[in-house]
Amino acid sequence: MKILVINSGSSSIRYKLYEYPKNKLLDKGHIENIGEEDSSVKNHNQGIKFLMDKIVSAGVISNLNQISAIGHRVVHGGEYFTVPKIVDQDVIDKIKLCVNLAPLHNPANLAGIEGCKKLLPNVLQIVVFDTAFHQTIQKMVYMYALPDKYYQKYKIRKYGFHGTSHQYICNMASHQLGKPLSKLKLITCHLGNGCSITAVNKGKSFDTSMGFTPLEGLMMGTRSGDIDMAAVFYIMKKEKLSIQEMSEILNKKSGVLGISKISNDLRVIRKAAKVGNKSAKLALDMFIYRIKKYIGAYLFVLGGADAVCFTGGVGENYSEMVNNIKKDIKKITGDKTKIMVIPTDEELMIANLTYKFVKNRDKEKE
Repeated sequence: MKILVINSGSSSIRYKLYEYPKNKLLDKGHIENIGEEDSSVKNHNQGIKFLMDKIVSAGVISNLNQISAIGHRVVHGGEYFTVPKIVDQDVIDKIKLCVNLAPLHNPANLAGIEGCKKLLPNVLQIVVFDTAFHQTIQKMVYMYALPDKYYQKYKIRKYGFHGTSHQYICNMASHQLGKPLSKLKLITCHLGNGCSITAVNKGKSFDTSMGFTPLEGLMMGTRSGDIDMAAVFYIMKKEKLSIQEMSEILNKKSGVLGISKISNDLRVIRKAAKVGNKSAKLALDMFIYRIKKYIGAYLFVLGGADAVCFTGGVGENYSEMVNNIKKDIKKITGDKTKIMVIPTDEELMIANLTYKFVKNRDKEKE
Protein backbone atom coordinates (compact mmCIF):
# COMPACT_ATOMS: atom_id res chain seq x y z
CA MET A 1 0.00 0.00 0.00
CA LYS A 2 1.35 3.41 -1.00
CA ILE A 3 0.53 6.36 1.27
CA LEU A 4 1.17 9.93 0.13
CA VAL A 5 1.52 12.64 2.78
CA ILE A 6 0.79 16.25 1.80
CA ASN A 7 1.83 19.20 3.97
CA SER A 8 0.39 22.27 2.26
CA GLY A 9 1.55 25.65 3.54
CA SER A 10 0.61 29.18 2.54
CA SER A 11 3.26 29.34 -0.21
CA SER A 12 4.71 25.83 -0.21
CA ILE A 13 3.77 22.16 -0.53
CA ARG A 14 5.84 19.32 0.88
CA TYR A 15 5.21 15.66 0.25
CA LYS A 16 6.50 12.21 1.20
CA LEU A 17 5.48 8.93 -0.37
CA TYR A 18 5.66 5.74 1.73
CA GLU A 19 5.27 2.02 1.08
CA TYR A 20 3.33 0.11 3.75
CA PRO A 21 3.44 -2.06 5.79
CA LYS A 22 7.23 -1.65 5.45
CA ASN A 23 7.11 2.05 6.44
CA LYS A 24 9.57 2.62 3.59
CA LEU A 25 10.12 6.14 2.27
CA LEU A 26 9.91 6.01 -1.53
CA ASP A 27 10.15 9.67 -2.45
CA LYS A 28 9.95 13.19 -1.07
CA GLY A 29 9.99 16.72 -2.40
CA HIS A 30 8.62 20.22 -2.12
CA ILE A 31 7.69 23.40 -3.95
CA GLU A 32 8.32 26.88 -2.54
CA ASN A 33 7.12 30.39 -3.46
CA ILE A 34 3.69 29.33 -4.75
CA GLY A 35 1.73 32.32 -6.05
CA GLU A 36 4.67 34.73 -5.99
CA GLU A 37 5.37 36.95 -9.01
CA ASP A 38 8.47 35.12 -10.23
CA SER A 39 6.99 31.64 -9.67
CA SER A 40 5.67 29.48 -12.50
CA VAL A 41 3.33 27.79 -9.98
CA LYS A 42 0.45 30.22 -9.52
CA ASN A 43 -1.72 28.26 -7.07
CA HIS A 44 -1.92 25.09 -5.01
CA ASN A 45 -3.84 23.19 -7.71
CA GLN A 46 -0.91 23.71 -10.07
CA GLY A 47 1.49 22.83 -7.26
CA ILE A 48 -0.22 19.52 -6.52
CA LYS A 49 -0.27 18.61 -10.23
CA PHE A 50 3.42 19.51 -10.56
CA LEU A 51 4.34 17.25 -7.63
CA MET A 52 2.18 14.37 -8.86
CA ASP A 53 3.80 14.60 -12.31
CA LYS A 54 7.21 14.64 -10.63
CA ILE A 55 6.47 11.44 -8.70
CA VAL A 56 5.39 9.60 -11.85
CA SER A 57 8.16 10.98 -14.09
CA ALA A 58 10.78 9.96 -11.52
CA GLY A 59 9.59 6.37 -11.90
CA VAL A 60 8.69 5.99 -8.24
CA ILE A 61 5.24 4.82 -9.34
CA SER A 62 4.00 4.14 -12.87
CA ASN A 63 0.67 5.91 -12.37
CA LEU A 64 -1.25 7.81 -9.72
CA ASN A 65 -3.77 5.01 -9.29
CA GLN A 66 -1.11 3.14 -7.32
CA ILE A 67 -1.61 5.60 -4.45
CA SER A 68 -3.97 3.99 -1.92
CA ALA A 69 -4.54 7.00 0.34
CA ILE A 70 -3.40 10.56 0.93
CA GLY A 71 -2.79 11.89 4.43
CA HIS A 72 -3.15 15.66 4.81
CA ARG A 73 -1.83 17.79 7.64
CA VAL A 74 -4.35 20.31 8.97
CA VAL A 75 -3.16 22.66 11.69
CA HIS A 76 -6.40 23.50 13.51
CA GLY A 77 -9.35 21.20 14.09
CA GLY A 78 -10.83 23.12 17.02
CA GLU A 79 -12.96 20.94 19.28
CA TYR A 80 -14.37 19.04 16.32
CA PHE A 81 -11.62 16.49 15.74
CA THR A 82 -9.79 14.13 18.07
CA VAL A 83 -8.79 11.50 15.47
CA PRO A 84 -8.04 11.38 11.72
CA LYS A 85 -11.08 11.68 9.45
CA ILE A 86 -12.01 10.90 5.87
CA VAL A 87 -12.38 14.08 3.84
CA ASP A 88 -16.04 14.74 3.11
CA GLN A 89 -18.11 17.92 2.92
CA ASP A 90 -18.83 17.93 6.66
CA VAL A 91 -15.10 17.72 7.47
CA ILE A 92 -14.29 20.47 4.98
CA ASP A 93 -17.01 22.69 6.43
CA LYS A 94 -15.66 22.21 9.96
CA ILE A 95 -12.08 22.96 8.84
CA LYS A 96 -13.45 26.18 7.33
CA LEU A 97 -15.10 27.02 10.64
CA CYS A 98 -11.63 26.87 12.21
CA VAL A 99 -10.08 29.28 9.68
CA ASN A 100 -10.50 32.20 12.10
CA LEU A 101 -8.48 30.21 14.66
CA ALA A 102 -5.63 29.56 12.19
CA PRO A 103 -5.95 32.10 9.35
CA LEU A 104 -2.42 31.52 8.04
CA HIS A 105 -2.60 27.72 8.05
CA ASN A 106 -6.07 26.25 7.54
CA PRO A 107 -6.79 27.94 4.17
CA ALA A 108 -3.49 26.61 2.81
CA ASN A 109 -4.22 23.14 4.22
CA LEU A 110 -7.63 23.23 2.52
CA ALA A 111 -6.05 24.30 -0.77
CA GLY A 112 -3.87 21.19 -0.71
CA ILE A 113 -6.87 18.98 0.01
CA GLU A 114 -8.91 20.53 -2.80
CA GLY A 115 -6.00 20.15 -5.23
CA CYS A 116 -5.67 16.45 -4.45
CA LYS A 117 -9.43 15.89 -4.66
CA LYS A 118 -9.55 17.42 -8.15
CA LEU A 119 -6.56 15.45 -9.41
CA LEU A 120 -7.29 12.17 -7.62
CA PRO A 121 -11.05 12.11 -6.95
CA ASN A 122 -11.14 8.35 -6.36
CA VAL A 123 -8.25 8.18 -3.89
CA LEU A 124 -9.10 8.08 -0.18
CA GLN A 125 -8.23 11.42 1.47
CA ILE A 126 -7.52 11.46 5.21
CA VAL A 127 -6.95 14.53 7.41
CA VAL A 128 -4.72 14.50 10.48
CA PHE A 129 -4.96 17.49 12.84
CA ASP A 130 -2.11 19.14 14.79
CA THR A 131 -4.56 19.98 17.56
CA ALA A 132 -6.10 16.50 17.85
CA PHE A 133 -3.44 15.01 20.15
CA HIS A 134 -4.15 17.73 22.73
CA GLN A 135 -7.91 17.12 22.88
CA THR A 136 -7.32 14.86 25.89
CA ILE A 137 -6.39 17.91 27.99
CA GLN A 138 -8.85 18.39 30.86
CA LYS A 139 -11.16 21.40 31.04
CA MET A 140 -9.47 22.74 34.19
CA VAL A 141 -6.27 22.94 32.12
CA TYR A 142 -7.51 24.19 28.76
CA MET A 143 -9.87 26.90 30.05
CA TYR A 144 -8.68 30.50 30.43
CA ALA A 145 -9.78 32.52 33.47
CA LEU A 146 -12.01 34.76 31.35
CA PRO A 147 -15.77 35.22 31.58
CA ASP A 148 -17.24 31.91 30.47
CA LYS A 149 -19.35 33.56 27.78
CA TYR A 150 -16.23 33.95 25.60
CA TYR A 151 -15.67 30.22 25.63
CA GLN A 152 -19.34 29.55 24.95
CA LYS A 153 -19.55 32.08 22.10
CA TYR A 154 -16.09 31.90 20.53
CA LYS A 155 -14.45 28.74 21.94
CA ILE A 156 -11.61 30.75 23.48
CA ARG A 157 -9.45 28.08 25.15
CA LYS A 158 -6.07 26.36 24.97
CA TYR A 159 -5.81 24.10 21.91
CA GLY A 160 -2.10 23.34 21.64
CA PHE A 161 -0.12 22.63 18.48
CA HIS A 162 2.73 20.44 17.13
CA GLY A 163 0.52 17.54 18.22
CA THR A 164 1.68 15.22 15.44
CA SER A 165 5.31 15.77 16.43
CA HIS A 166 4.64 15.27 20.15
CA GLN A 167 2.70 12.08 19.40
CA TYR A 168 5.52 10.72 17.22
CA ILE A 169 8.13 11.46 19.92
CA CYS A 170 5.99 9.70 22.53
CA ASN A 171 5.82 6.59 20.37
CA MET A 172 9.57 6.63 19.72
CA ALA A 173 10.35 7.19 23.41
CA SER A 174 8.13 4.25 24.34
CA HIS A 175 9.98 2.06 21.82
CA GLN A 176 13.44 3.15 22.98
CA LEU A 177 12.58 2.81 26.68
CA GLY A 178 11.03 -0.60 26.09
CA LYS A 179 7.86 0.33 27.98
CA PRO A 180 4.26 0.78 26.82
CA LEU A 181 3.03 4.37 26.61
CA SER A 182 0.31 3.50 29.11
CA LYS A 183 3.06 3.11 31.73
CA LEU A 184 4.99 6.29 30.97
CA LYS A 185 5.09 9.93 32.00
CA LEU A 186 6.89 12.02 29.39
CA ILE A 187 7.77 15.64 28.75
CA THR A 188 8.26 16.28 25.03
CA CYS A 189 10.02 19.43 23.86
CA HIS A 190 9.54 20.45 20.21
CA LEU A 191 12.08 23.22 19.75
CA GLY A 192 12.60 24.96 16.43
CA ASN A 193 11.59 28.37 15.13
CA GLY A 194 8.27 27.49 16.74
CA CYS A 195 8.52 25.87 20.18
CA SER A 196 6.19 23.92 22.43
CA ILE A 197 6.48 21.58 25.39
CA THR A 198 3.89 18.95 26.29
CA ALA A 199 3.30 16.98 29.49
CA VAL A 200 2.17 13.47 28.49
CA ASN A 201 0.60 11.09 31.00
CA LYS A 202 0.06 7.47 29.91
CA GLY A 203 0.27 8.42 26.24
CA LYS A 204 -2.21 11.29 26.49
CA SER A 205 -1.53 15.01 26.37
CA PHE A 206 -2.09 16.43 29.86
CA ASP A 207 -0.91 20.00 29.28
CA THR A 208 0.96 21.89 26.59
CA SER A 209 2.64 25.28 26.37
CA MET A 210 0.95 26.68 23.24
CA GLY A 211 -2.59 27.92 23.68
CA PHE A 212 -5.44 29.42 21.66
CA THR A 213 -2.81 30.18 19.03
CA PRO A 214 0.88 29.20 18.70
CA LEU A 215 1.82 32.55 20.30
CA GLU A 216 1.42 31.41 23.90
CA GLY A 217 4.13 29.61 25.84
CA LEU A 218 7.85 29.49 25.20
CA MET A 219 10.01 32.22 23.73
CA MET A 220 10.44 31.32 20.04
CA GLY A 221 12.26 32.44 16.93
CA THR A 222 10.03 35.46 16.31
CA ARG A 223 7.15 34.92 18.78
CA SER A 224 7.16 36.49 22.22
CA GLY A 225 5.57 33.59 24.07
CA ASP A 226 4.04 34.34 27.48
CA ILE A 227 3.63 38.04 28.23
CA ASP A 228 1.60 40.28 30.55
CA MET A 229 -1.24 41.51 28.33
CA ALA A 230 -1.23 44.83 30.18
CA ALA A 231 2.24 45.43 28.70
CA VAL A 232 0.78 44.83 25.23
CA PHE A 233 -2.02 47.36 25.84
CA TYR A 234 0.53 49.86 27.20
CA ILE A 235 2.73 49.58 24.09
CA MET A 236 -0.29 49.89 21.79
CA LYS A 237 -1.39 53.06 23.56
CA LYS A 238 2.07 54.65 23.64
CA GLU A 239 2.94 53.75 20.03
CA LYS A 240 -0.63 54.22 18.70
CA LEU A 241 -0.57 50.73 17.17
CA SER A 242 -3.45 48.87 15.56
CA ILE A 243 -4.35 45.30 16.55
CA GLN A 244 -2.77 44.06 13.31
CA GLU A 245 0.44 46.01 13.93
CA MET A 246 0.71 44.65 17.48
CA SER A 247 0.04 41.13 16.25
CA GLU A 248 2.88 41.55 13.75
CA ILE A 249 5.24 42.60 16.56
CA LEU A 250 4.28 39.72 18.85
CA ASN A 251 4.35 37.04 16.16
CA LYS A 252 7.07 38.15 13.76
CA LYS A 253 9.37 40.65 15.46
CA SER A 254 9.75 39.33 19.00
CA GLY A 255 11.27 36.20 20.52
CA VAL A 256 15.00 35.62 20.10
CA LEU A 257 14.94 37.95 17.08
CA GLY A 258 13.55 40.82 19.13
CA ILE A 259 16.01 40.36 22.00
CA SER A 260 19.14 39.53 19.98
CA LYS A 261 18.38 42.17 17.32
CA ILE A 262 20.28 40.09 14.76
CA SER A 263 18.40 36.89 13.87
CA ASN A 264 15.71 34.36 14.72
CA ASP A 265 18.20 31.56 13.95
CA LEU A 266 19.81 30.21 17.13
CA ARG A 267 22.87 29.09 15.16
CA VAL A 268 23.58 32.72 14.27
CA ILE A 269 22.82 33.89 17.80
CA ARG A 270 25.09 31.27 19.40
CA LYS A 271 28.02 32.36 17.23
CA ALA A 272 27.42 36.00 18.12
CA ALA A 273 27.16 35.18 21.84
CA LYS A 274 30.50 33.36 21.76
CA VAL A 275 32.28 36.46 20.46
CA GLY A 276 30.78 38.70 23.15
CA ASN A 277 27.47 39.97 21.75
CA LYS A 278 25.54 40.70 24.96
CA SER A 279 22.13 40.89 23.29
CA ALA A 280 22.69 37.47 21.71
CA LYS A 281 23.79 36.06 25.08
CA LEU A 282 20.68 37.47 26.75
CA ALA A 283 18.45 35.95 24.05
CA LEU A 284 20.01 32.52 24.63
CA ASP A 285 19.74 32.80 28.40
CA MET A 286 16.06 33.79 28.20
CA PHE A 287 15.28 31.05 25.69
CA ILE A 288 16.83 28.30 27.83
CA TYR A 289 15.42 29.63 31.11
CA ARG A 290 11.84 29.51 29.82
CA ILE A 291 12.31 25.94 28.63
CA LYS A 292 13.56 24.98 32.10
CA LYS A 293 10.61 26.75 33.71
CA TYR A 294 8.04 24.80 31.69
CA ILE A 295 9.85 21.50 32.21
CA GLY A 296 9.96 22.19 35.96
CA ALA A 297 6.23 22.94 36.04
CA TYR A 298 5.39 19.79 34.11
CA LEU A 299 7.63 17.64 36.31
CA PHE A 300 5.54 18.89 39.23
CA VAL A 301 2.07 18.38 37.70
CA LEU A 302 3.01 14.92 36.39
CA GLY A 303 4.63 13.91 39.68
CA GLY A 304 7.93 13.23 37.91
CA ALA A 305 8.72 11.94 34.44
CA ASP A 306 10.30 8.85 32.98
CA ALA A 307 11.94 10.93 30.25
CA VAL A 308 12.31 14.45 28.91
CA CYS A 309 12.57 14.29 25.13
CA PHE A 310 14.02 16.95 22.83
CA THR A 311 13.23 17.29 19.13
CA GLY A 312 12.97 19.86 16.34
CA GLY A 313 15.79 21.74 14.63
CA VAL A 314 17.01 23.25 17.91
CA GLY A 315 16.19 20.33 20.19
CA GLU A 316 17.99 17.84 17.96
CA ASN A 317 21.11 19.89 17.24
CA TYR A 318 21.81 22.20 20.18
CA SER A 319 23.60 19.67 22.43
CA GLU A 320 25.07 22.36 24.69
CA MET A 321 21.56 23.51 25.62
CA VAL A 322 20.31 19.95 26.17
CA ASN A 323 23.26 19.16 28.43
CA ASN A 324 22.70 22.39 30.37
CA ILE A 325 19.05 21.48 30.98
CA LYS A 326 19.97 17.85 31.74
CA LYS A 327 22.20 18.93 34.64
CA ASP A 328 19.36 20.89 36.24
CA ILE A 329 16.83 18.10 35.77
CA LYS A 330 19.19 15.64 37.45
CA LYS A 331 19.47 17.98 40.43
CA ILE A 332 15.73 17.48 40.93
CA THR A 333 15.10 13.87 39.87
CA GLY A 334 18.53 12.25 40.04
CA ASP A 335 18.75 9.39 37.57
CA LYS A 336 15.00 8.75 37.57
CA THR A 337 14.41 10.87 34.46
CA LYS A 338 16.16 10.00 31.21
CA ILE A 339 17.11 12.77 28.78
CA MET A 340 16.48 11.76 25.18
CA VAL A 341 17.11 13.46 21.83
CA ILE A 342 14.76 12.01 19.21
CA PRO A 343 14.54 13.36 15.63
CA THR A 344 10.92 14.09 14.77
CA ASP A 345 9.16 12.93 11.63
CA GLU A 346 5.69 14.44 11.40
CA GLU A 347 5.12 13.14 7.87
CA LEU A 348 5.85 9.58 8.99
CA MET A 349 3.43 10.01 11.90
CA ILE A 350 0.74 11.23 9.49
CA ALA A 351 1.48 8.27 7.20
CA ASN A 352 1.28 5.85 10.15
CA LEU A 353 -2.05 7.29 11.29
CA THR A 354 -3.40 7.21 7.74
CA TYR A 355 -2.33 3.58 7.25
CA LYS A 356 -3.86 2.57 10.58
CA PHE A 357 -7.09 4.35 9.65
CA VAL A 358 -7.29 2.58 6.28
CA LYS A 359 -6.54 -0.84 7.81
CA ASN A 360 -9.23 -0.40 10.48
CA ARG A 361 -11.70 0.78 7.84
CA ASP A 362 -10.97 -2.27 5.69
CA LYS A 363 -11.49 -4.59 8.67
CA GLU A 364 -14.87 -3.00 9.41
CA LYS A 365 -15.94 -3.73 5.82
CA GLU A 366 -15.06 -7.42 6.12
